[in-house]
Amino acid sequence: MTHTDQPRLFDGPARRRNLVRAEQYGTGAAFLIDEVASRLADRLADVARDFTTILDVGGRMHTSGSGFPANGTVTTVPFHDSQGNETACKRLTDNESLPVESGNSDLVVSNLSLHAINDLPGLLIQINRALKPDGLFMASLFGGETLHELRHALLAAESEITGGAHPRIAPMADVRDLGSLLQRAGFALPVADMDTITVTYDHPVKLMHDLRAMGEANCLTDRSHRFMRRDVLMRACALYSDRHGGANGRIPATFQIVYLTGWHPDESQPQPLKPGSGKVSLSSALKSAIGKEEKT
Repeated sequence: MTHTDQPRLFDGPARRRNLVRAEQYGTGAAFLIDEVASRLADRLADVARDFTTILDVGGRMHTSGSGFPANGTVTTVPFHDSQGNETACKRLTDNESLPVESGNSDLVVSNLSLHAINDLPGLLIQINRALKPDGLFMASLFGGETLHELRHALLAAESEITGGAHPRIAPMADVRDLGSLLQRAGFALPVADMDTITVTYDHPVKLMHDLRAMGEANCLTDRSHRFMRRDVLMRACALYSDRHGGANGRIPATFQIVYLTGWHPDESQPQPLKPGSGKVSLSSALKSAIGKEEKT
């Protein structure tokens, strides 16, 4: 079976339609994207390096207005045709091929854009190839606990009323799995860590509205193509509020953010010692330490 014959978890054209529709809501709906872009920019600012050739995969860093070094040249690879964006090159193709030259970027960054990729391991390999030696890759994406409250409420409501359930919220990768993917893709010094952003709403429907406005509506290939039944929606909202509602009547929505950092391998980077290359054995070191303790 070839790559193109394999089942695809995400519907690429539906994902692009969601992103195009989201532009109609204006920038106010992108508050979460902006917040994470700002946090990603803070991490970049801690790196003592001048980045001049920058690749933005997904085009979601520019929304914050301050995501890149002032002297850097930014090329954006959007996930849909971006009108009026003169810096944008050809978008990511349907087969998730990155349309850039190998070894041309000293920084590749991606903000909340990689969670709906069918072949994430393959795209990470492409990103690594796009980097110059000792080039940096830094990304944020949604982690496995994202929207767990909404996921469980929708599943329970639809199962209770119809006897079955369609997938409504896409599965997200675990931070440990994402760290392993960095290693598999050949990145040096890979790091994966996470934090949690909790947003509160007065009603679950407002949360769903914001998800559509951010371009994060359901794009699963196996999704239902019918509108959700009203009784299912109302039951899901009731379950959500009953299980998670606070004393003030507001409900929380969890967004787990995973941050990935990796470098294109280079001889100048710190290298781990080879097994057996140590000058002092572990047993000798322990005996020496025990001897010192006995003398004291």
